Formats: sequence, structure tokens, C-alpha cells
Amino acid sequence: MKQILIRLALTLPVVWLVVSLVFLLIHLVPGDPILQMLGDGATPADLGLLRHQYGLDEPLLTQYVHYWNGVVHGNLGSSIRLHETVAHLIAARYPFTLALTLTALVLGLALALPAGIFAAVHRGRWIDQTLSVVSLFGLSVPGLVLGPVLILFFSIRLGWLPVSGASYGGGVGRINWPYLVLPSVAMGASLAAILTRMVRTAMLEELGQDYIRTARAKGLSEAGVVWRHALPNALVPIITVVGLQFGALLAGAIVTETIFSWPGLGRLVVTAISNRDYALVQGCLLSIGLTYVLVNLLTDVVYRWVNPRMR
Repeated sequence: MKQILIRLALTLPVVWLVVSLVFLLIHLVPGDPILQMLGDGATPADLGLLRHQYGLDEPLLTQYVHYWNGVVHGNLGSSIRLHETVAHLIAARYPFTLALTLTALVLGLALALPAGIFAAVHRGRWIDQTLSVVSLFGLSVPGLVLGPVLILFFSIRLGWLPVSGASYGGGVGRINWPYLVLPSVAMGASLAAILTRMVRTAMLEELGQDYIRTARAKGLSEAGVVWRHALPNALVPIITVVGLQFGALLAGAIVTETIFSWPGLGRLVVTAISNRDYALVQGCLLSIGLTYVLVNLLTDVVYRWVNPRMR
């Protein structure tokens, strides 16, 4: 428990850095959100009035202090374009991004674990070589390419699954789940390819250890050696990779949600950036960044639970 509290305390500077970088980078982006909202025909008086209303006429340091005060109190401001609070918009879209990311993660693990273990057990055989080629293909095809291919084949040609969109209800329970299949496959394919190679490498390393030879010498079945002895120890580096790849899934969600018109944070970020909606971009990026920090914290906890030597 003490180690978890120490790790949590070490996370606080990371949170401060994430909040500060989000604020500063957004204000370094060229363009005037007020001018874009009112148009070129707006009078200087109207521009000044609206800048004062949103606090954009204050010095950057003052805006930074106000932004931190809002973050601490859960007030992320209001969207310039959509005229709603940023917190409300994020709360409505966040469950969709979370559902998509977790589904892609589960799909990647479901494919990678048995494939990697099977490839390691049958090292050098045709099945190992076939899985290596398939995983290399999965690594070579980005979601930007795989997404449209899945739409063309499974939606347009075969008509099995919806093309895009989702049942927008503001919660995971309201999601129309058939709409989730194609975007989650597009995101999970590359993750499955990465994890398959990682699982294979970790399993090969463990299967070559002395304790595995001892277990076999005692007459344990091959299935018991693989699943009860080798796999638990091989999970230690795999858990680390899964935690890091979760951030890649969050970043990939921006592209995937745009392709499939998925109403999540990624699509909301793209819309906010095109509109120069400072408060909304800051809120979305902050939510994604804090989610990644939280996942890494949970990864450390699971890592310590799986690996007794870390305790």
C-alpha cells in the first residue's frame, strides 16, 4: 500500500505537466477562435467584447491561473462554438471512446495471447512462420488504411455490419454494439500484431529457463508447464507493453473515430481543432492525457501484483 501511495504521489508532477502542456500548446496554435466564430465582417467592438467574455484578452499567465482554478474545481469552461460546458460535452462523448478503446484492447489480447503462446510452443514450424507473417502484415497496415477496407468489404460488399455512426445516448449502455465491431477491429488489429510478437518472445525466454526443464523432468504435462509455469512469468513484460499500448490506442482513436463517424472524444477533438475552440480542445486533450496517466498507474499496480519480486 505504501508503494502505491508513493507511486500516486509521483504521478502528481506528471498531471501538472500534462495540464500545463495542454494549455500552452493550444495557445501557441495560430489563429483567432473569436475571429473565426464571428467571421471577417465582425467589428472590433464585437471581437473585444467576446474576447473579454471568454477571458482571452487577459495575459497568458492570468489565463493559466484561471485555467488551473477551473481544473481543480471541475470547471473546464464553455465551448465557443457549441455553447455548452466542456465538462458536459466530454461526459457525453467519453464513454464512447472508452468503450471503443477497451473493446480494441480486449480484442487484441484475445487474439495475441493464444497466437503468441502457440507460436512459441511450435517454434520454427510452419504455424510459427505463418503467425509471424500475419503479425508482420498487421503491423504494416495502419488503421487509416484498414478502416476503409473493412467498410468496403464487410459493410458495402457483404452488408453484414453498419458503415459508421453509433447510437448516441451519452453512455456505454446506450451504444448500438454492432456499430462497434469494425472500429474496434481496425484499432485492435495492430495491437494484436504487436502483442503476438511480444508474447512469443516472452514465452520463448521463459520456456528456455531452468525451472521449466525441472518441471518437465518431474513429469508435468506440457499444458501444465506452459499455462501454469511459463505464462504467469511471461505476463510481466506483457503487462508493461499493454499499458504503453493503451496510450497508442487513445491516439489512434482520433483517426478511427473520424473514419467511422464514432461520437467519441477523438472526433470531438478534430472538430474543436478545426473551429479553434480552445476550451474544448484543452478539455478533450486533458481527459485523454489523464486517462493515460491513470492507466499507467494501474499498470504499475497490476505489475506489482503479478510480479512478487516488485513487492
